[in-house]
Amino acid sequence: MIKTDSQLQRDVIDELRWDPRVGSEEIGVAAKNGVVTLSGQASSYAKKYAAVRAAERVAGVRAIAEEVTVVLPSSLKRTDTDLAHSVAAVLEWDVNVPNNSVKARVEDGWVWLEGDIDWQYQSAAAERAVRNLTGVRGVTNLVQVKQRASVADVKQRIEKALERHAELDARQIRVETLDGRVTLRGEVRSWAERQDAEWAAWGAPGVSAVQDDLVVRV
Repeated sequence: MIKTDSQLQRDVIDELRWDPRVGSEEIGVAAKNGVVTLSGQASSYAKKYAAVRAAERVAGVRAIAEEVTVVLPSSLKRTDTDLAHSVAAVLEWDVNVPNNSVKARVEDGWVWLEGDIDWQYQSAAAERAVRNLTGVRGVTNLVQVKQRASVADVKQRIEKALERHAELDARQIRVETLDGRVTLRGEVRSWAERQDAEWAAWGAPGVSAVQDDLVVRV
């Protein structure tokens, strides 16, 4: 059954309240035709991120417009120098981030990540490492996956990976490949399935970029 706008709005609000990582943040929710808009304020970037992830988990959400502003309380504010030292330390200590592969720049609590890595999970690990630091207002991830030699059967490998994922209906997903770049087309049943398919594509050797054109079917 297709949810009404009011039903979807209530479900997202309930999911935000249910997630202890979001807590009592002042986040407004609006819904129209499957598109959910989050607005208001969060007291940390980690809470803002958790709110977006919570909304994505709700069945019926086709897309999210994120308009939440991070307003740090005085107790969580740090100088950019102090924050930069912390960012450098967590990147160095995270085993999923290759040594000296990711550089960071901090300005007014906002962290920019740059560099070249071999796998997408390493880029995600770098962002995850700094996301939960005290004083972070936002993260811009500019880390890129290096162009690797294309694997001849990369399309088949991705299709097999999609078939192995129990949550996915691989028959509804089309895989197109060209020089290490992968495009996913078709339909999935939820935002979580869309992300699952994208991660499956990133796991194939030789992939340097993934364009996710999958549509969430409601």
